[in-house]
Amino acid sequence: MTDRKDIPSVSVIYAQDGSSTRSNELGMRPMQERAYQKRGEQYLLIKSPPASGKSRALMFIALDKLANQGMTQAIIVVPEKTIGSSFADEPLSEFGFWADWKVEPRWNLCNAPGNDNGGKVEAVGKFLASDDQVLVCTHASFRFAIDKYGIEAFDDRLIAVDEFHHVSANPENRLGDHVRQIIDRDKAHIVAMTGSYFRGDTEAVLHPEDESRFNTVTYTYYEQLSGYTHLKQLDIGYYFYSGSYADEILSVLDSTEKTIIHIPSVQSRESTKDKIREVEHILHELGEWQGVDPATGFQLVKTEDGRVLRIADLVDDDPTKRDKVASALKDPKQKNNRDHVDIIIALGMAKEGFDWIWCEHALTVGYRSSLTEVVQIIGRATRDAPGKSRSRFTNLIAEPDASEQAVTEAVNDTLKAIAASLLMEQVLAPRFEFRPKKPTNGPQAGFDYGEAGYDPESCNVGVNPETGVCEVEIKGLAEPKSQEATRICQEDLNEVITSFVQDKSAVERGMFDQELIPEELTQVRMGKIIQEKYPELDDEDQEAVRQHAVAALNLIQKAKAEITKDDGETQTVNTALIDGVRKFAMDVRELNVDLIDSVNPFGEAYSILAKAMSESSLKQLAAIITAKKVQLSADEARDLARRAVKFKQERGRLPSLTSPDAWEKRMAEGVAYLQRLKAEASNG
Repeated sequence: MTDRKDIPSVSVIYAQDGSSTRSNELGMRPMQERAYQKRGEQYLLIKSPPASGKSRALMFIALDKLANQGMTQAIIVVPEKTIGSSFADEPLSEFGFWADWKVEPRWNLCNAPGNDNGGKVEAVGKFLASDDQVLVCTHASFRFAIDKYGIEAFDDRLIAVDEFHHVSANPENRLGDHVRQIIDRDKAHIVAMTGSYFRGDTEAVLHPEDESRFNTVTYTYYEQLSGYTHLKQLDIGYYFYSGSYADEILSVLDSTEKTIIHIPSVQSRESTKDKIREVEHILHELGEWQGVDPATGFQLVKTEDGRVLRIADLVDDDPTKRDKVASALKDPKQKNNRDHVDIIIALGMAKEGFDWIWCEHALTVGYRSSLTEVVQIIGRATRDAPGKSRSRFTNLIAEPDASEQAVTEAVNDTLKAIAASLLMEQVLAPRFEFRPKKPTNGPQAGFDYGEAGYDPESCNVGVNPETGVCEVEIKGLAEPKSQEATRICQEDLNEVITSFVQDKSAVERGMFDQELIPEELTQVRMGKIIQEKYPELDDEDQEAVRQHAVAALNLIQKAKAEITKDDGETQTVNTALIDGVRKFAMDVRELNVDLIDSVNPFGEAYSILAKAMSESSLKQLAAIITAKKVQLSADEARDLARRAVKFKQERGRLPSLTSPDAWEKRMAEGVAYLQRLKAEASNG
C-alpha cells in the first residue's frame, strides 16, 4: 500500500444557524419562500443545491398556478423513475399551507409498468383529456407524448422540468427542442429546477434569447449549508494513488462513516475490467463476509473490531438481487433509521435524486465524465441529519504512470480533477457582487464591513449575513449596460467560470507554462470564451462580464492563499474566505481590474498539486504538456491586437516590443505577428 497523496481542496466550516431548515407560517423553508414569491412568473428557473427542497417548492408554486393563475393541469417531468417519488403526496396543510399536494396513483407514471414509448404515452393522452390536475412522468415519456400529441396539447398547463441540466440548446437534444417549442408557442408555464445548471458536456442549457425569458431564483450552497442545524463542515479532497485502487481504498475509507462508494466505469483506466471482482475485493478489505441479509439483500461484513457492516451492492448484474437491494434502500419506513445501511457500493446508480440523509462520505474512484456528475455526487453527502456534523467528498485518482499506454488520458483526468476543484470552490463560496469603486460610494444597508467599518478611501469588502452576499469594490471595474449582461453578472458567473476551467489549453498553460503572462488567460482566453458564449452582447458588455468572472475566480484563489499562508492547511472557518478576500484587498495598494487580471487563476492549484503528486509524476505531466506548446496563432494575435487598440485608447500610444512589462510586450508581439502575416500575404 502506498502513502496517500492528496490534493486538499477546501474544508468549509459553516455557521450552522438552522435558518435554511426553519419553516415560515406556510410551512416553507427559506428557499421555498423565495421561489414562491415569484410564483406568478410564466417562466421560472430555480437554481438550488440538492436537499434544499426544490420538489416541495414546486408543489407550492404548482398549486397556486392551478388555483389562481388559470393553469388547468401540472405535468412534473423527471429524468428517471426513481426521482418520481420526490413528488408523492404531501399533507402541506398540516404545516400551514392552504392546500395539500395530491397525485392520483394512476397518474404517477414513474410507478407504472411498461416502457416510456408505449402505454405511458397513452396514459399521458388520457390524463390530458381528464379533469385530474397532476401527472408525474419521466423526461422520455414527456418527449414521446409531445411527438404524438403535439405542442398545442400542452397549452394552459404548467410544465415542471426537474434536473433541468438534462436540457441542451443543441438541436439534437429533443427535450431541449421541446422546451424551446413550448416557449415559442408561449401558451404554457414552465418551472425549471436544477442543482447544477451547467451541462457536463459544456453545451449551453438554453439559447440566450430563451434564457432571458426566465426569471431566476438562486439559492446558494453557502446559504444552504450555513443554515443547517446539524451539518457544519464539508471537506473536499482529491487523492492520488498508484497500483490497484481496491488495494488503496482503505487509505481513504473509514468504515465508521456512512459512505457511498462509486466504483469506476468499466471503460475507465482505473477499472480492472471486472466490476464484480472489484466489489468482492472491497468487501474483503473491509472484513470477513458473514452472508446476506434475507430481508434486504444487503451484504454483511464483520470488521476487525467486531462491528457487522450492512453493505448495499448496487453493482451486481443480477436484476433480481439488485432490485431487491434498491427497494430496501427506498423503503420509506427506514428513511430515518441511521442503522439501516452502512455502505452503498454503486456504479451508475445512487447519484442524481438519490436521497440518503445519513451519507457522510461520497467516495468516487476515477474522474467522472462531467462536472455536473461531480456536483450531483457531492450532493448525496450534503443532507442535514441528526448527529451528522461533518461530511466529505473524496475523488480517488490514479497517478499518471510512465509505463501507462494511456498516459494522455491520465493527464486529462488530472486536469479535470483540478477543474472540478476550482469549480467547487466557486460553488461553495458566498455569492459575490462586484461594484466599481467611486468617490460617491458608501456603505450598503445590511452589510458588515469588518471591525474598522466602511472606509471611503479604500476598496471595501462587506458581507450581508442575512443573504450570504459578499460585496467587493474594485477600482476601474466595468459595469454591465444591458439587462442580459447584468443578469449574467448576477446569476451566471459560475457558468462562465465552468467553461473557463474546462478549457484544457487554459488549464495546461496556467499550470505548466513557465513563460505564461497571466493576462493571456484572464484577458485573451477568458475574453474569447465570453465572445463565443455570449455573441449577442456588445464589446462593452462582454468586457464587463469578463472582468466580473475573472474577479470571482481570482479573488477566491487569492483569499485561499491568504488563509493558508500561516499553517499550510486549506480550511475555511465560517467567514474565513471573506476575511481572506478582505485581507488581500487591504494588503494591496489598490484593488483594481489590472491587478486582478495579473493573477494566474491556476497558480494556487499548481502549488497544491506539487505537494500532492510524486515528483516524477509531476515532471512527466509537465513534460507532456510542455511538448504540446504551440506558438502564437492568428486568432490569438487578433485578440492581442484588439487589446492593443484598447491600450492605445487609454494611454495614447501602442504597446512596445521593448517594454519591461510582459503583458504590454505580449500585446505588441500580437500586433507585430499580424503585420507580418499581412506583409506575407501582400507579397504573395
